[in-house]
Amino acid sequence: MTSTDAPLSGNQKRKMKSAARLYAVQALFQMEQSGQTTDQVVREFLDFRFGAEYEDGEMVEGDAALFRKLVSDAVNYQARIDQMTDRALVAKWPIARIDPTLRGLFRAAGAELTQSTTPPKVVISEFVDIARAFFPDGKEPKFVNAVLDHMAREARPEAF
Repeated sequence: MTSTDAPLSGNQKRKMKSAARLYAVQALFQMEQSGQTTDQVVREFLDFRFGAEYEDGEMVEGDAALFRKLVSDAVNYQARIDQMTDRALVAKWPIARIDPTLRGLFRAAGAELTQSTTPPKVVISEFVDIARAFFPDGKEPKFVNAVLDHMAREARPEAF
């Protein structure tokens, strides 16, 4: 039995889900910038990013099923998610005016909030961590926390 055949620990599964969320944000950003289709960007990420090795280290293997679902749901439910995000944002800042990385983050998080059974507090925590990764010195993580909290309360009020 090779190490890849061994069952994954709970911690490994969590890391793979976290990586899938990060990759989904990157993929949604890339789609918006490049005009690639969902199929094109998903294939590129699965073939070249998941587990890829770079000079500064190795990319974590992501949960491919979660990644596919987040990207697909973010695209398929984008109008609903964007409307929910707009309601969570200050009136002067419609989603079209915010940073494209944050737009991808809100769409991926919105997809998970509306189309999965993941507890909203887990979704919020995971995507705030992603915001910290992209904006380590900024106010964005607090902003993301506030917006996602509002979105989660709208999408899943029973969880609060």
